Amino acid sequence: MPNKISIIGAGNVGATAAQCCLFKNLGSVVLLDAVENVARGKALDLAQAAALHKHRFPVKGTADYADTAGSNVVIITAGRARRPGMTRSDLLNSNASIVKDVTSAVVEHSPDATLIIVTNPLDVMCYVAWKASGLPHHRVVGMSGLLDSSRLRYYIAEATGTAPHTVEGLVLGEHGDSMAVLTRLATVGGVPVTKLLNPEKLAEIRYRTAHGGGEVVDLLGYSAYYAPGIAIAKMTEAILDGSHATYPCSVYLTGQYGVNGIYMCVPARLGAEGAESVIELELTDNEKNQVATTARNIRELLALLPEGNSPA
Repeated sequence: MPNKISIIGAGNVGATAAQCCLFKNLGSVVLLDAVENVARGKALDLAQAAALHKHRFPVKGTADYADTAGSNVVIITAGRARRPGMTRSDLLNSNASIVKDVTSAVVEHSPDATLIIVTNPLDVMCYVAWKASGLPHHRVVGMSGLLDSSRLRYYIAEATGTAPHTVEGLVLGEHGDSMAVLTRLATVGGVPVTKLLNPEKLAEIRYRTAHGGGEVVDLLGYSAYYAPGIAIAKMTEAILDGSHATYPCSVYLTGQYGVNGIYMCVPARLGAEGAESVIELELTDNEKNQVATTARNIRELLALLPEGNSPA
């Protein structure tokens, strides 16, 4: 039996993730949306591309959660999207309700699935989905750092005149403005970026990385979807293909990085059971303070959740 991937929410992010998963031939795809014709129409459009792109697995659009039964991976993108002037935290209460309901529905039909959460504010929505699912925490992960790190790598490549794929770099913390952007550890072709760019330029890059999503929202009037879609597909691939790839993503922490009891972006090894392990990096005192700050921001948002969702 081929792998089965269900994507909840057929907006720009969900549909692009479906496209990327299909084009990577990761398995069959179910695209679900409350507006059934949107899901069915986008699924049909993707199916009609099969002869051109040679993807070999079927795609179905639906509004019925029964069609998602037996999924190996469920990707949750459903929720309100950011608009200009909005922060991710502005979406908190409405999206918490949506994610809670969606998660309960998908787990009823796919109790063995690993969940990838994309809805914002992402780290908090991971917590909501984990609580609603009843799954072990390692089987709920959030797509955050892979996207943010890709933005960091692009900005470094732009500044150094190199190809983005030759740049390595990562972020820690929340998927939001307080993320810790670790330019100290970034490299270009193995060369530390601190040897190639001055402190002022690196500070600019850190700012643009942390606000990269907002920059797209301001330009388009709605959230990014190409880069998020590709990031979702890469995480899905790591979970399904047994490669045990390590990516920065939002996972539940149990003391790593001095943080306990919340979801936050750290480097994690992904596999069939979701987050198999967390990789701990040696940080400077300043970087440790940044991580503590971003963890505190996540806790403050968690405290604002409606009763029944927030931590005890």
